[in-house]
Amino acid sequence: MKMKTLLMAGAVAVTATGAWAECAFQNDTTVKTLSAGFEAWKSVTEAMAECGNVEAELDQEFRTKQPAAFAANPALYHIGGVSNGTITPLLNEGTIRPLNDLVEKYGQNLAPNQLIMVGDDIMAIAMMVNTQALTYRADIFEDLGLEVPTTYDELFAVADKIKEAGVVDYPLGGMTMSGWNLALEWINMYGGLAGNNYVNADGTPNFNNAEGIQALETIKKATEYMDPEYLVSDSTYVQQQMQQGKIAMANLWASRAGAMDNEAESTVVGKVNTAAAPLPAEGAAPVATLWWDGIVLAKNISDEEADAAFRVAMEGLDREMVEANNDDAIWIVEGYQPGRLAEGAIATATHAPAPVSYPSTTEMGLVHTAIGNQIPGFFTGEKSAEQALADAEEEYLTAAREAGLIQ
Repeated sequence: MKMKTLLMAGAVAVTATGAWAECAFQNDTTVKTLSAGFEAWKSVTEAMAECGNVEAELDQEFRTKQPAAFAANPALYHIGGVSNGTITPLLNEGTIRPLNDLVEKYGQNLAPNQLIMVGDDIMAIAMMVNTQALTYRADIFEDLGLEVPTTYDELFAVADKIKEAGVVDYPLGGMTMSGWNLALEWINMYGGLAGNNYVNADGTPNFNNAEGIQALETIKKATEYMDPEYLVSDSTYVQQQMQQGKIAMANLWASRAGAMDNEAESTVVGKVNTAAAPLPAEGAAPVATLWWDGIVLAKNISDEEADAAFRVAMEGLDREMVEANNDDAIWIVEGYQPGRLAEGAIATATHAPAPVSYPSTTEMGLVHTAIGNQIPGFFTGEKSAEQALADAEEEYLTAAREAGLIQ
């Protein structure tokens, strides 16, 4: 899958709130969306809802629901919120439609780097880029005279000082929920150490090695500074920990940073800054992966529904939405102005060496699943690091053979 360089160039229902510029047209066709639930998607789907007849479901488990929902005939949703990591199953199953004709009719305001191409087909419209950044309490760092860490060794040293000072419940938060989130933490750490070398050229696994073990051990050390319930800690959990003043640092999604200045729910408004994701070792890449988020349309819907859905999506991805919600994301939509809380993500993405772009491949999906299923045993003490990776390797091999990726 060709991904252009994008950077630098629980479930809730959303309805219209009246806070947006009026939609350019009145939508008379029911349009249903399923996406993640972070702030950017709330803003986009609220803007879509201004057009009328839009039912938006925001759910952090969207990635597990979308494949079956889009495979239904007719599809259960018209618009899907996806990323370069979650679009792959939909592409593999052929359940989303090319957008070339709709872009020609209604996409005059789209920038070239928003068009996600597979061959000659536009298969998604990107709206933002995302990565990890060190999100930290600048006021605590100033009060304690701490330097912002650039490596994990430095991060642990800072965490020790914060713990000794007793100014928060836990020095560190992490997106370490057992399964997909914990696997991504490992993927980010391994990518920083070894680059995009999760599988070999022949499709066989390439992660049961010294770098894979080092990645596990570094994450395990980080959990010593976290809430003991870290295996239920996803990005929403960490966001809320930071907003409620319970933690001082987290290598968090950039898309979550804007919520720290949300006066309606945050107690740390103006007190949080961001920096580049820490390095796992001197000379390595940041512990992060580069992502884009955007929209796709289901294949199993009528042309009339597709037309309405795309027009609604364009209203959700317009300049007015961005200007009203500038700090919710690193938008690649006209009108975006990088703010204070975007500095860390930009520093992450422009670091040399750069982080890995999360591979949009079937092989990577199988790696992610196998790692997510097998490494929690290392964190609960049931497995050694070596055994956890060996088990993940075996699971990957079985799945890859079943998928016809290797013999």
